[in-house]
Amino acid sequence: MIAPHVVGRELVGLAGVRTWTRIRGAREEQVLRGSRVELRPLTEADFAEWQAVRRANREWLTPWEPTPPSTQPDVVEDRLAFAARCSARDRERQMDAGYGYGVFAEGCLVGEMNLSGVQRGPFQSGHVGYWIDHRYAGREYAPESLVVVLDYAFDKLGLHRVQINIIPRNQASRRVVEKLGIRNEGIALRYLEINGRWEDHVRYGITSEEWQERGPELVAGWMS
Repeated sequence: MIAPHVVGRELVGLAGVRTWTRIRGAREEQVLRGSRVELRPLTEADFAEWQAVRRANREWLTPWEPTPPSTQPDVVEDRLAFAARCSARDRERQMDAGYGYGVFAEGCLVGEMNLSGVQRGPFQSGHVGYWIDHRYAGREYAPESLVVVLDYAFDKLGLHRVQINIIPRNQASRRVVEKLGIRNEGIALRYLEINGRWEDHVRYGITSEEWQERGPELVAGWMS
């Protein structure tokens, strides 16, 4: 099932909070909003700002991210590679396979939040990954953005389950999901190759049933 495309009007989510709109004419970019953050798909026009943020966070992020193939251009340094990345994200959105967003707060880009690996059929599930500029860490933009994406995933996309996988020693990232009370499902051994090493991950999960119970409180607390 492809998510509906609604142009030019607001939709109301849990607790009556506006969660997303379509704006900006030709591209009709999808925007999700919290109380302080705005999430929208990145475009080629964002390259300079995105590049500056990623350069400033290289050491902060490298221990937690997959090593890009050496045969591919560096997306941080190559504008065409970044444009191709944006186009790939657009195609994923059109195919209902993934929904990637830049996180904007205080008038600037502060990170990314991605709902990826969306599966329909009997699964109705997806995975969330994120990063936040170290200069904005601790301001709770990450948990707010995660609530915004979960609200969209369950209330608009109709997913049944969302999973978040985190390296056990990444305490900053674990605090984000634990602050929201998302269920710890245990360790997935050697789950993902990160920075050249197969890393265990703590698997956190939340289902639509849990969201129906806890979503209104989370939305009211983080998005209003």
